[in-house]
Amino acid sequence: MDRAVRILVMGINHRTAPVELRERVAFDPEQARRAAAELTRSAHVGQPLLREAAVLSTCNRSELYAVPDHNAAETIPALRDYFAAFHRLPLAVLEPSLYVYQDAGAVRHLFRVAAGLDSMLLGEAEILGQVREAYQRAFANGTTGPVLNRMFQGALEAGRRVRSQTALGAGPMSVALAAVKLAEQIFGRLRERTALIVGAGTVGEQLVEHLRNRKIQHLLVANRSWERASGLAARFHGEAVRWEELSRVWARPDIVVTSLAVQEPWLTRAELEKAMAARGNRPLFVIDLGVPRNVEAAAGTLYNVYLYNLDSLAEIVEQNRRARQQEIPRAEQIVEEHVARFEAWWAAAEMVELLRTLRHQGTVPDAAALEQRLERMHELSPQERRDLRRTAEELLALARLEPEAQLRQVPALRERVRRLDLVRDLFGITKGTV
Repeated sequence: MDRAVRILVMGINHRTAPVELRERVAFDPEQARRAAAELTRSAHVGQPLLREAAVLSTCNRSELYAVPDHNAAETIPALRDYFAAFHRLPLAVLEPSLYVYQDAGAVRHLFRVAAGLDSMLLGEAEILGQVREAYQRAFANGTTGPVLNRMFQGALEAGRRVRSQTALGAGPMSVALAAVKLAEQIFGRLRERTALIVGAGTVGEQLVEHLRNRKIQHLLVANRSWERASGLAARFHGEAVRWEELSRVWARPDIVVTSLAVQEPWLTRAELEKAMAARGNRPLFVIDLGVPRNVEAAAGTLYNVYLYNLDSLAEIVEQNRRARQQEIPRAEQIVEEHVARFEAWWAAAEMVELLRTLRHQGTVPDAAALEQRLERMHELSPQERRDLRRTAEELLALARLEPEAQLRQVPALRERVRRLDLVRDLFGITKGTV
């Protein structure tokens, strides 16, 4: 007898897929809204595939969080097909990198993500905000419901506790800081170097701040928006470069770090070849933090061009992990506490739903009918049948009470009922919504 799957998460991340694949399945905000809406509102074999949905997409992961409207045997393959089709990828390309978590595993996964425990950079600073933005986007889009609302709120609370009650987030690591540390590994001190930062968003701002703190000699800032570039450069005593004038400054930087939100590389091999000619082929270190990537991969084959991307940060990632290793057990304990809270909420909600159904059900099987159904549950041991029989009797008695009286007794009864799906089967009740 299959247990109903209540929550699913399906996705890929930095552990399962290289940046070359992650960039092909990244969701921008509008795509995230559209995917969740299609999955919950559009017809899928005559009905929506999901009751609730949210999309979390960052530089290191793309994940679909779902409350299925079907059983897992139907939902997981259909969701896998949708994931591939949405990004116009053959399933054979995507499937080896996909992971799926169900029920408590899905809840635990999101809570660990929000806590920074599942990040490439352990305890990274940005992920909690990214989880919050993904939830707010889905909530505003009307694709979340009571289950994902509670789950994401619990994840945000767990993430905040981990950051406030452990040193996992002390002096938090970020992708921007990792990129600067990579530059330091290459050049040593940066005081005599010139850096060009392309992108004036959150990552670009962090890059500029970290580089200025290291007393870099010259700091150039470029962005497609002149206002953003000039504003950021002014705040950190740098020099703003107009987008259309980038070609004029290629002779100056030793380091280029780019983090634009683009669908196609803005820096091609041909463009970089011209840039290298303009600088007399002096070595140029390019760090591409974009997903999708900002720099054409073939640009890395040019003479004296040293191209790095997110997957090049492995050594820094490992150093960061070792420095924070001792904080992991406490952070995991906090996560487990919040998973248990969510499970308790879910269990009580399901019990109330079941009691409501029993109370309003026109006909309830009599003792003889229940006994016959029990005997057909061949996978149960004699002791399990006796436990289930006793539970059924308690539920029938509880269902006759008024809702207020039921609520006082639900926690104690739910603690004893470990397989609510068996109780539903016994009473012939189809699982509804919470």
